[in-house]
Parts: sequence; structure tokens; C-alpha cells
Amino acid sequence: MSNTPHKLADEFPEYVGAIRHLREVDGHFNRIADEYDAVNRAIHRAETDIEPVDDFRMTDMRKERMRLKDEIYGLLGRFEAFEEQP
Repeated sequence: MSNTPHKLADEFPEYVGAIRHLREVDGHFNRIADEYDAVNRAIHRAETDIEPVDDFRMTDMRKERMRLKDEIYGLLGRFEAFEEQP
């Protein structure tokens, strides 16, 4: 399979270390990151016609990916703020 775009490390390159750390220690973060990866792979398979879907399903999947990405970004921001405290 070709390279899947929109991986979390590509979307948030400044947070690669935080993503790795949170996946190891935060069950909620790990779960939503796994959900993001699954939706992202499904979108990629649909876009490359490996597993085509109709336009409505594609729109729903993209909205879900954006919702998860927003939640992940919020958690990364809170983690960064916590790490910066003395």
C-alpha cells in the first residue's frame, strides 16, 4: 500500500515526542489516536479506490477525522502547557 497521508506525525510534527509519550501513558489519548488512524486509513483506501465509498460516507469520514484531530490537538496543547509548568 502507498504512503497514507495525514498521519498524526505529519499533521503535528512539533508534537511527535508528545504523541509518542501520550500514546504510552494516556489510555484516552491512545484510543482516540487509534480511532484517528483507522478513519484516516479508511479515507485513504476510499480516495485511492481500494475500497470506494459514496460521497456522503466520504464526507462523514472526513468530518470524523477532523473531529478526532481537533480533540487530539486539544490534548496535545494541554500536555504541552502541563510540561512547561515549573
